[in-house]
Amino acid sequence: MKANIAEKVLADDIEKVLLSSEDIKRRVAELGRQISEDYKDKDVVLVGILRGAFVFLADLIREISIPVETDFIAISSYGSSSTTSGVVRILKDLDEDIEGRDVLIIEDILDTGLTLKYLVKNLSSRRPASLEICSFIVKECKQSVAISLKYLGYTVPNRFVVGYGLDYAQRYRNLPFVGTLKPYVYERDEI
Repeated sequence: MKANIAEKVLADDIEKVLLSSEDIKRRVAELGRQISEDYKDKDVVLVGILRGAFVFLADLIREISIPVETDFIAISSYGSSSTTSGVVRILKDLDEDIEGRDVLIIEDILDTGLTLKYLVKNLSSRRPASLEICSFIVKECKQSVAISLKYLGYTVPNRFVVGYGLDYAQRYRNLPFVGTLKPYVYERDEI
């Protein structure tokens, strides 16, 4: 009962649902099948970017039908704000060596592209056999730098979105859908 109350309180802050849980499940299953086909004869490691991508990665890996390994990297450019600071920091590095491995970065959202550009450069220096990106969401007309994606879940309007792992000030990650926040949430936090 307590979880339902928490979800209701969080959901009350949502202005508009952009992606329903059913839409998300369907698209994640499609991505899992495509990744399974593309990497069927490869030594692949999925690198999840913490914290936002953990929900997407957890669902995605269950839809992949080939052997894969996972690792995580924590990288930050937002802090508790709704806009990027432009300063990228690695908070937790990979535990495993990726040299000679086929690496697929699993990202929750491609916004400006600055964080992913930094990460791709960093991981490329570790000499993987290949390095590709799978992003759950890309914001329309938001990228400051060109980022090449191998896999994309959805494109959404250039609005701050939450749910399905995406947060605002560490809240809303547990919502089963993706939506935009009502303005009072930002106003409340600015006081």
